[in-house]
Amino acid sequence: MNAQLKTPLYQALLDHAAKQPISFHVPGHKQGLINQPEANAAFKDLLQIDATELTGLDDLHAAEDVILEAETLLAKLYQTEKSFFLVNGSTVGNLAMIMAVCEEDDLVLVQRNCHKSVLNALKLTKARPVFLEPEYNQEWKAAGGIKLETIKEAINRYPEAKAIILTYPNYYGLVNDLEGIITVAHLHHIPVLVDEAHGPHFIIGDPFPVSATKMGADIVVQSAHKTLPAMTMGSFLHINSQLINLNKVKGYLGMLQSSSPSYPIMASLDIARNYLATYDGKDLSFFLTKLSCFKEELSKIPAIKVLDFPNNQGDPLKITIQSRCGLSGFELQNRLEEQSIYPELADPYNVLLILPLLKAGQCYPFEAAAAKIKQALIDIPVQELKEDIHVDRQNISELAIPYKDMEKLTQKEVLIEKALNLVCAETVIPYPPGIPLLLKGETITIDKLNQLNLLLQSGARFQGSSSVKEGRIKIFSAT
Repeated sequence: MNAQLKTPLYQALLDHAAKQPISFHVPGHKQGLINQPEANAAFKDLLQIDATELTGLDDLHAAEDVILEAETLLAKLYQTEKSFFLVNGSTVGNLAMIMAVCEEDDLVLVQRNCHKSVLNALKLTKARPVFLEPEYNQEWKAAGGIKLETIKEAINRYPEAKAIILTYPNYYGLVNDLEGIITVAHLHHIPVLVDEAHGPHFIIGDPFPVSATKMGADIVVQSAHKTLPAMTMGSFLHINSQLINLNKVKGYLGMLQSSSPSYPIMASLDIARNYLATYDGKDLSFFLTKLSCFKEELSKIPAIKVLDFPNNQGDPLKITIQSRCGLSGFELQNRLEEQSIYPELADPYNVLLILPLLKAGQCYPFEAAAAKIKQALIDIPVQELKEDIHVDRQNISELAIPYKDMEKLTQKEVLIEKALNLVCAETVIPYPPGIPLLLKGETITIDKLNQLNLLLQSGARFQGSSSVKEGRIKIFSAT
């Protein structure tokens, strides 16, 4: 029997529930027996497998039985030295991998359009980040990945760098020459840490991009819940390098993750790994046919444009539709939601749709979705998109104020239009996607102000700032 057909942790939970156990342990719902009547229908079956570290169910923080078996199957699937289940999302994976590699004052090369969890990890370690500006795609009006030339220049300028932290793919499914970057980094014995949150399915192969795990990245974090059938917060962490201290990573995972990990989330990771391991050519052909038909129907809607990946290199699970009318991406999103079509995110120009990784014979309402999108945008005249305001930025930059010095300084709020060339004292994060526009400790440039004003005018939502919507922003004050 192919071991990948097994779901050892999920099966152990089913076997335990089948015993009709009498619980004198946590959690307090007692296998779902203690529950509000109105919640029974939604939770009763799920709570049957919401267990704790009982005999036969193993312990995530000291796995030696069914959890270890499930994680070993995961490592074999991705061909890594060691793989872990994560129950606190890719956020905890990013925190653990960075804290295991970086220490105070260590210089680290960091992709500028990273997730906020990467920045939080750098703050916790008090490392010295050097930010690398990604390549900007003028057609998509979005930042992509880092150019190989930028990495070479950064390493030449900062040969003492302790790590390179990259995001691959970006939120829209755009990819870059990650393999070339890893090769150059390893020539200098610099480990490459990759936030591959949106790429756990890449090991399927063509036409999906190549996975970072296949290209020699030292640590890779993946959000299984984003594109695989796992529950929210279910993620993977893979280690495949002698440049990484495995015990340090395990130590931080034990420190940062809950000591009462969710068994339903872990079981869903076991199932998601099985789903991916059994995905075959017939499934892929079925999905690509459905994808092609859906994109063809969307292309018939005059008010939008379906963007094509540069050189056909990108994630087929992502469809980005760009406004060809007077509506912003946020306004397009609102119209779709009025038709009960809920995209992943919007920006001033685009709306992102994330598709399911269908297997042969599975149903998904693509035809109905296309019809509803058409209805949402009916009779909207085509209009040329406004020219994108984009300024060439500095490819390599540092914070104006180091993390460890920020706590000593006072802060104050100023009007956004008065903030040019001042140092930002908060992190301003359009969410989704959770990629900071302004970093705490960086100088506020005219380019950043233009982008912030465009987002505010377009109706973006923000995290990290309490007053930016009211036209104010925090800055560091010398007095």
